[in-house]
Amino acid sequence: MTTPHPDAAHIAADLDTLLDPAPLRLETGITRLPGGGLIVAARTDLHGCKGRMLDWWFKFFQTTQHIKWWHPQDHVEHLGWDEQWRRGENYIGASIHAVESLADLPPVAAKLKFHAPEDCLDAARLQAATANGDMSAAVYARIGFGGHIKLDANGDPLDGQMIHLARDTPFGCVLRSRFYLGLSSAQPEQDVPDALGLNLLRHCYTEFTFLSRFLPSIYFGEHANGEAIPLPW
Repeated sequence: MTTPHPDAAHIAADLDTLLDPAPLRLETGITRLPGGGLIVAARTDLHGCKGRMLDWWFKFFQTTQHIKWWHPQDHVEHLGWDEQWRRGENYIGASIHAVESLADLPPVAAKLKFHAPEDCLDAARLQAATANGDMSAAVYARIGFGGHIKLDANGDPLDGQMIHLARDTPFGCVLRSRFYLGLSSAQPEQDVPDALGLNLLRHCYTEFTFLSRFLPSIYFGEHANGEAIPLPW
């Protein structure tokens, strides 16, 4: 049985704040958990995109070319999904391996294992936010970086957590992203310095800005979710 991280309650409380559409104290920036772990926050406006498109993207991309569309500079190589992933159907429970850089930092291997949003958000608040339109998609994963990623008994990386939470708006959607890093480190301030967090912030904002420029065309071009294509003329 995995021992809960000392900052688990702080992380859970911070995650739940993302369901509130009102301005947060931290929308874009970095701060530290009481135990020294790093919180990285990024807010991105995705013009022309909706939450259902974001959720579908994680069921669609599967090649190095796809992730280079997503971030032409930082995304280096897609090393593959595991057998839990089903294209067009499911990514919950699946793991992905990739190589990417974070702005000025050199490329590094990464592993992400995806979970249902119910695994990290308060069930009642999540249900209410979904029902009243405060949330249209949530992509949550446990994450790890480097050549020797620490895993628990379920194959979840122990280094950190990540969520991308979308709220549909008249122009598209607002995306709030949160990363919690250094959770497996005995000295997180040294292992996960502020500079890394700021580079990750820049990486996250850039990749989702790029994604918003092509995602609607790919979504409708693939006849995703069986939706009718809205013709501009």
